[in-house]
Amino acid sequence: MKTLIKEKRVERNMTQEELSQVLKVSRQTIISLEKGKYKPSLVLAHKLAQIFECAIEDLFIFEGDENVR
Repeated sequence: MKTLIKEKRVERNMTQEELSQVLKVSRQTIISLEKGKYKPSLVLAHKLAQIFECAIEDLFIFEGDENVR
């Protein structure tokens, strides 16, 4: 899964540390999310979408076998 979290974070001039504090997760979690190595819970994905004022679908791009078809 590819994410646009880093791009959205940079657009808002936020550091990984600042984002992690707002979400109450570790900076390592943010790093893993940005690299697409961690699949967030629905609650965390929703919080990210709220912070960046976009839809969840605008943050996460599902590829290959992650799609239904």
